[in-house]
Amino acid sequence: MSRVEGLAEIVLWAADIEASVEFYRDRLGLAVISPPQMPNKFLRADVPADGAIPQMIVLVPHPYPDDYFPTHKKKEQRTLHHLAFRVGVRGYDALERHFIEAGIEVRRGVHPVLKNVRTFYVDDPDGNEVEIIGPAS
Repeated sequence: MSRVEGLAEIVLWAADIEASVEFYRDRLGLAVISPPQMPNKFLRADVPADGAIPQMIVLVPHPYPDDYFPTHKKKEQRTLHHLAFRVGVRGYDALERHFIEAGIEVRRGVHPVLKNVRTFYVDDPDGNEVEIIGPAS
Protein backbone atom coordinates (compact mmCIF):
# COMPACT_ATOMS: atom_id res chain seq x y z
CA MET A 1 0.00 0.00 0.00
CA SER A 2 1.29 3.47 -0.82
CA ARG A 3 1.31 6.18 1.80
CA VAL A 4 1.05 9.94 1.90
CA GLU A 5 4.48 11.54 1.51
CA GLY A 6 3.71 15.01 2.78
CA LEU A 7 1.24 17.87 2.94
CA ALA A 8 0.47 19.57 -0.38
CA GLU A 9 -2.02 22.29 0.56
CA ILE A 10 -4.42 23.64 3.12
CA VAL A 11 -7.36 25.57 1.68
CA LEU A 12 -8.96 28.32 3.76
CA TRP A 13 -12.00 30.54 3.25
CA ALA A 14 -11.01 34.20 3.43
CA ALA A 15 -13.48 36.99 4.11
CA ASP A 16 -10.90 39.58 3.01
CA ILE A 17 -8.49 38.10 0.46
CA GLU A 18 -6.08 41.05 0.57
CA ALA A 19 -5.82 40.98 4.38
CA SER A 20 -5.27 37.22 4.30
CA VAL A 21 -2.64 37.45 1.54
CA GLU A 22 -0.87 40.17 3.55
CA PHE A 23 -0.88 37.93 6.65
CA TYR A 24 0.50 34.81 4.95
CA ARG A 25 2.84 36.66 2.55
CA ASP A 26 4.07 39.58 4.66
CA ARG A 27 3.88 38.10 8.17
CA LEU A 28 4.88 34.48 7.45
CA GLY A 29 6.95 34.94 4.30
CA LEU A 30 4.99 32.65 1.99
CA ALA A 31 5.34 33.36 -1.74
CA VAL A 32 2.27 34.05 -3.87
CA ILE A 33 2.50 31.71 -6.88
CA SER A 34 -0.91 32.20 -8.48
CA PRO A 35 -1.51 34.70 -11.29
CA PRO A 36 -2.79 38.08 -10.01
CA GLN A 37 -6.09 37.76 -11.89
CA MET A 38 -6.93 34.40 -10.23
CA PRO A 39 -9.51 34.88 -7.43
CA ASN A 40 -8.03 32.03 -5.36
CA LYS A 41 -4.58 32.85 -4.02
CA PHE A 42 -1.98 30.08 -3.85
CA LEU A 43 0.95 30.75 -1.51
CA ARG A 44 4.00 28.48 -1.39
CA ALA A 45 5.50 27.66 2.00
CA ASP A 46 8.63 25.90 0.77
CA VAL A 47 10.92 25.83 -2.24
CA PRO A 48 10.68 22.27 -3.52
CA ALA A 49 13.66 20.63 -5.18
CA ASP A 50 13.48 19.10 -8.64
CA GLY A 51 10.03 20.47 -9.48
CA ALA A 52 8.37 18.66 -6.59
CA ILE A 53 4.90 19.64 -5.43
CA PRO A 54 5.19 22.62 -3.07
CA GLN A 55 3.54 22.93 0.33
CA MET A 56 0.83 25.56 -0.07
CA ILE A 57 -1.86 27.58 1.63
CA VAL A 58 -4.72 28.37 -0.73
CA LEU A 59 -7.01 31.28 0.10
CA VAL A 60 -10.50 31.14 -1.40
CA PRO A 61 -12.82 34.17 -1.30
CA HIS A 62 -15.67 33.50 1.10
CA PRO A 63 -18.89 33.35 -0.93
CA TYR A 64 -20.88 35.49 1.50
CA PRO A 65 -20.43 39.15 2.42
CA ASP A 66 -18.56 39.91 5.64
CA ASP A 67 -21.73 40.80 7.54
CA TYR A 68 -23.65 37.67 6.44
CA PHE A 69 -22.20 35.73 9.38
CA PRO A 70 -21.53 38.46 11.93
CA THR A 71 -19.74 36.02 14.26
CA HIS A 72 -17.64 34.25 11.62
CA LYS A 73 -14.36 35.53 13.06
CA LYS A 74 -15.01 34.20 16.54
CA LYS A 75 -12.97 31.13 17.42
CA GLU A 76 -16.11 29.32 18.51
CA GLN A 77 -17.37 29.50 14.91
CA ARG A 78 -14.30 28.16 13.16
CA THR A 79 -14.10 24.64 11.78
CA LEU A 80 -10.30 24.49 11.48
CA HIS A 81 -8.57 23.89 14.82
CA HIS A 82 -5.21 25.29 13.64
CA LEU A 83 -2.46 24.92 11.10
CA ALA A 84 1.26 24.85 11.89
CA PHE A 85 4.43 25.97 10.14
CA ARG A 86 7.90 24.60 10.85
CA VAL A 87 10.74 27.13 11.10
CA GLY A 88 14.41 27.15 12.13
CA VAL A 89 15.84 28.67 15.32
CA ARG A 90 16.51 32.12 13.84
CA GLY A 91 13.27 32.04 11.87
CA TYR A 92 11.29 31.38 15.05
CA ASP A 93 12.80 34.33 16.91
CA ALA A 94 12.44 36.67 13.92
CA LEU A 95 8.80 35.72 13.30
CA GLU A 96 7.88 36.10 16.94
CA ARG A 97 9.44 39.60 17.02
CA HIS A 98 7.76 40.46 13.71
CA PHE A 99 4.29 39.62 15.06
CA ILE A 100 4.87 41.41 18.36
CA GLU A 101 6.13 44.53 16.57
CA ALA A 102 3.06 44.43 14.31
CA GLY A 103 0.82 44.45 17.39
CA ILE A 104 -0.47 40.93 16.77
CA GLU A 105 -1.18 38.88 19.88
CA VAL A 106 1.38 36.09 20.32
CA ARG A 107 0.40 33.16 22.54
CA ARG A 108 3.11 30.73 23.62
CA GLY A 109 2.49 27.05 24.09
CA VAL A 110 4.05 23.69 24.82
CA HIS A 111 3.79 21.01 22.15
CA PRO A 112 2.06 17.93 23.58
CA VAL A 113 4.17 15.41 21.64
CA LEU A 114 7.31 16.97 20.19
CA LYS A 115 10.14 17.54 22.66
CA ASN A 116 12.86 20.17 22.33
CA VAL A 117 10.64 22.54 20.36
CA ARG A 118 9.13 25.96 21.01
CA THR A 119 5.70 27.00 19.80
CA PHE A 120 3.69 30.16 19.55
CA TYR A 121 0.27 30.90 18.12
CA VAL A 122 -1.27 33.85 16.27
CA ASP A 123 -4.61 34.32 14.53
CA ASP A 124 -4.96 35.13 10.84
CA PRO A 125 -7.48 37.78 9.69
CA ASP A 126 -10.29 35.19 9.61
CA GLY A 127 -9.63 33.93 13.13
CA ASN A 128 -7.82 30.73 12.09
CA GLU A 129 -5.17 29.83 14.62
CA VAL A 130 -1.66 29.55 13.14
CA GLU A 131 1.07 27.76 15.10
CA ILE A 132 4.79 28.31 14.60
CA ILE A 133 7.02 25.40 15.66
CA GLY A 134 10.79 25.72 15.93
CA PRO A 135 13.71 23.97 17.61
CA ALA A 136 14.26 24.83 21.28
CA SER A 137 17.71 26.19 20.41
